[in-house]
Amino acid sequence: MEVCPVCNGLKKVDVNCENCSNLMEEKGRYMDYFDDYSPYMPIDQMKLEDGIPDDLKNRQCPHLYRCPACGTDSIILIGE
Repeated sequence: MEVCPVCNGLKKVDVNCENCSNLMEEKGRYMDYFDDYSPYMPIDQMKLEDGIPDDLKNRQCPHLYRCPACGTDSIILIGE
């Protein structure tokens, strides 16, 4: 298992909203929102079930970003 620099506070990734260009807020790992137990499941197992092709193979951690201005959500793949 690799280390995600965003999950571990080693790096901040700024993303601008594709709709209104405002700075989006990082809301955590995408798969943590699936159900109440998702944050406690093994990360590599969740990557097999998150619907994103090859994020495990490509060592990418999907993060949810939300625009505080317009409410747009984006999934950003962070390299581990």
